[in-house]
Amino acid sequence: MSPKVYIGGKLYDKSDAKISVYDHGLLYGDGVFEGIRSYSGRVFRLKDHVDRLYASAVAIHLRIPISREEMAAAIVDTLAANKLTDAYIRVVVTRGSGSLGLDPRRTTDPQVIIITDLISLYPEELYEHGLKIVTAATIRSHPNTVNPRVKSLNYLNNILAKMEGALAGCLEALMLNHKGEVAECTGDNIFVVRKGEIHTPSVDSGILEGITREAVIGLARQAGYKVFERTMDRYDVYTADECFLTGTAAELIPVVECDGRPLGTGKPGPITRELRQRFGRLVREGEA
Repeated sequence: MSPKVYIGGKLYDKSDAKISVYDHGLLYGDGVFEGIRSYSGRVFRLKDHVDRLYASAVAIHLRIPISREEMAAAIVDTLAANKLTDAYIRVVVTRGSGSLGLDPRRTTDPQVIIITDLISLYPEELYEHGLKIVTAATIRSHPNTVNPRVKSLNYLNNILAKMEGALAGCLEALMLNHKGEVAECTGDNIFVVRKGEIHTPSVDSGILEGITREAVIGLARQAGYKVFERTMDRYDVYTADECFLTGTAAELIPVVECDGRPLGTGKPGPITRELRQRFGRLVREGEA
């Protein structure tokens, strides 16, 4: 069966899923998106993802042509149409087709696109043995340009940082903000463990407010760990006892080396392993 893609209220075969080459989402990266996961047929934190999508749209003055309830229903229906239970869901809203000029007032018909597919962001062995990362020279977007809390279609600075990591032989790269502070990785939020306490950059460090990040913070506090959201620099990463990343596609993955420095023992630590197990139980058995 050919995968079905939702575009503007209809389902199309993957090979027939098309939008205009004049769409400003293509021409200028003008639009917003969400990455979502389903586990055992349940969409994980669907309301949170839909709310963040609409918040991103409001921030860039983009009107989504369907309601939040209709969006949630379309996501569930597209997943069902593809007979997927454990899947990655990409929701895209573009500005719509217009002229070759930048003016968004000359666009019409914003496009809502929903893609469901299987995904494995990192090889399974890295979840057992940990990632190596490097710090990218490309920084996270300045909050006075496109605010990093907006999940826009323009991901070029993350892509450039990802390329730096790849050229250094790493699958992920650490991004700093305009002050030289730790922000996040190219597609994931970052956490460190120091003396049994968990630390992660605060929202004002120029990060995306990750939904998996929030879930893991909640799990850690339920388990009795102190979690601090604060300003961090690379010293905090280099001298950490443990380090891990969180994200919808990545879930929770350990980091064992940064910029050639082994972190802690150079192996995934006990708190990281515990939180990974707790997260696995949450998405499989807990509330969605």
